[in-house]
Order: sequence, then structure tokens, then C-alpha cells
Amino acid sequence: MMKTAISKYILAVVTLNETLVGGGAPIFVARDQEEQDRIATYLARITGAVAHDLENGVYILVKH
Repeated sequence: MMKTAISKYILAVVTLNETLVGGGAPIFVARDQEEQDRIATYLARITGAVAHDLENGVYILVKH
């Protein structure tokens, strides 16, 4: 039997507008762009993930 492993997954979402996101990952809502950048950077460092800016007020943190 062949085993399948998930190798990339979303750990968290950091947003300026909570109506744009949903789902099973933790969602962090920032007050402004500066706070959003700081939260995404800190979470990426802590979790070993990579922050990706979707350029719509949303960052996703992906574990590669």
C-alpha cells in the first residue's frame, strides 16, 4: 500500500479584513499593515513557516 504525506500546509492566516478569510487554520486579525507585517514575521520565525503576501490584505503562513 502506498502512503501519502502532506508536505505543504497552511499554518495560519494574518488579515486586515476578517471577512476575506475562513477555514480551519488559525486567523489573526491585525489593526493595520504594520501590525500585520509584525505578526506574520513573528509567527513565521516561531513556527519555521514562510509568510506569503496575497496582496489583498491577507498573509498565509505555509509550512514547506
